[in-house]
Amino acid sequence: MADGLPRWLFERMTKLARGIAEVLVADFGPQEVLRRLSDPFWFQAFGCVLGFDWHSSGVTTTVCGALKEGIKGIEKELGFYVAGGKGRTSRKTPEEIRDRCQGLSVDGERLVYASRMAAKVDSAALQDGYQIYHHVFAFTEDGRWTVVQQGMNETSRMARRYHWMDSRVEDFVDEPHEAVCCDGRGRVFNMVAHESEAARAVSTRVTGEKPEKILKEVKKIQELSLPGHHDIRLEDLNVSYFHKILLKTYDRQPEDFETLLGLSGVGPKTIRALSLVSELLYGARVSHRDPARYSFAHGGKDGHPYPVDRLTYDQSIDALRTAVQALKIGRTEKIEALRRLQSMNG
Repeated sequence: MADGLPRWLFERMTKLARGIAEVLVADFGPQEVLRRLSDPFWFQAFGCVLGFDWHSSGVTTTVCGALKEGIKGIEKELGFYVAGGKGRTSRKTPEEIRDRCQGLSVDGERLVYASRMAAKVDSAALQDGYQIYHHVFAFTEDGRWTVVQQGMNETSRMARRYHWMDSRVEDFVDEPHEAVCCDGRGRVFNMVAHESEAARAVSTRVTGEKPEKILKEVKKIQELSLPGHHDIRLEDLNVSYFHKILLKTYDRQPEDFETLLGLSGVGPKTIRALSLVSELLYGARVSHRDPARYSFAHGGKDGHPYPVDRLTYDQSIDALRTAVQALKIGRTEKIEALRRLQSMNG
């Protein structure tokens, strides 16, 4: 199994995740599942209950995988769906969203756009040294959604998790995260910080200028000799590639930064180059503020704080299964009582 996880544990995790999801939906509705997944503290506690301690590797990927696998076949009954995953599976997210939206009244393309923009923001607009490799998109039948994605820093081998919740996202490119979690913080390139508003506006305006005019200014910049500690990195400007992107953006004339970011081919290097030009030519600085912020029921998969107690784990699954059945029976009785009452009144 991935991340050193034994199959016997993952199978139990899927059953327990399913039971917890069923209880949450029965008591609070499917939207509450999304809200809790977007809460980094609840998500971490969820991982602990499933058999991970807080610092175990693979918490994000395995917890999301267990939930997705656990609710397979009962998504329609629960009223919420999970798409995406780790590596190549993450790239199938749009296809999975569209497939699950068939027969639902929700606009699948709107959800695909939200999934794509969340991924684009955390890979191109927020450049913190963590390469996104995991993307999970959960949504309900009424179009509510949440994203849990994770990146890895190849140098430090540390991970960083990004939580999104639709109710928080008033603007995809202005403080859109519910939370960004990591053990370490640093100086990053943050175009979605509120204080980067001017940089976003000017970068968009630059793409509306004739490419020749911008390239003429870029060549002047490249002739400058700047001190080694300067924040600006001129190596980000590949003039040949930048020219191609400017031709493309000039043709499209994006009306705002979100539209610019969503264009195919506009990635981290393009955004850095545009911000560099915007700062040097127009004084619009990008923010370097890092948005990251900083109980064990069954033991942990690596034996800490103690090895997983299989008997207790199975008893927990059975207890949840019994509770879910009781909830279903109670709901059925209520429906029958209402029907009888209606027939009497009729």
